[in-house]
Amino acid sequence: MAEKGIFAGLPWWVKWIAVPVLVLAVFGSLIMSVLGFVIALVFKALLLVALIAGLIFVVKRFTGSSSSRGGW
Repeated sequence: MAEKGIFAGLPWWVKWIAVPVLVLAVFGSLIMSVLGFVIALVFKALLLVALIAGLIFVVKRFTGSSSSRGGW
């Protein structure tokens, strides 16, 4: 409710344009660094999952083919 009291007498462009621009100017680098960290974390997690899946695939393929031929 305090928001409506602060922005009550101001034009619409102050609430919808000026305030977000000021927030981005002040906290933009913080927002971008947090966003970059989250994107890097998701990318690394997906890369880890893909590498583990590839390892499992390769191990099952080679152990399955060697056991069917009598192997070691």
